[in-house]
Amino acid sequence: MEEIRVGFAFCGSFCTYAQSMQALERVHARYRDVTPIVSRASAETDTRFGNAHDHMREMERICDRRVIDTIQKAEPIGPKGLLDVLVICPCTGNTLGKLACGITDTPVTMAAKAHLRNGRPLVLALATNDGLASSAQNIGTLLDKKNVYFVPFRQDDPVKKPTSLVADFSLVPDAIEAALEGRQIQPVLLAPAQG
Repeated sequence: MEEIRVGFAFCGSFCTYAQSMQALERVHARYRDVTPIVSRASAETDTRFGNAHDHMREMERICDRRVIDTIQKAEPIGPKGLLDVLVICPCTGNTLGKLACGITDTPVTMAAKAHLRNGRPLVLALATNDGLASSAQNIGTLLDKKNVYFVPFRQDDPVKKPTSLVADFSLVPDAIEAALEGRQIQPVLLAPAQG
């Protein structure tokens, strides 16, 4: 088991939470020192995919530590150098836009800003319905940004949702490992899932 301090942040793509929780389990099994972080939407929104309180309790159970759920709690990540790597899984189009424009008005975007100031890797696992539309320019901006890495992604339903992109959440641990080595896991663009 590696002595790496991982931040694992959740944003509001609630339909991917089951996959994101599985990714969190795999990351925790590999690295053990994992801090869960949630956006305001994640902390406050109950959906048909579950309620916010239960999601956060599950994150705390997996990681055996409290969720960072406020900007004030996220800000010390930078000055105190609390993380070696930060992954945002799922990373919504809204969060992509904020990261691309330097907006830090949520716990997750503050965690990312605070973490990046230390020159450490940020790993993004996309889940956005507008990835090939209005979020495309933000993806391009972030692909070109130093210390930002992507979990390989694909169109999740090219016929019914032609602009939607989603990461392959099973690759989150490998993407983290590559980012810690300063590498982008390849290929970034995956063929659509079969079936």
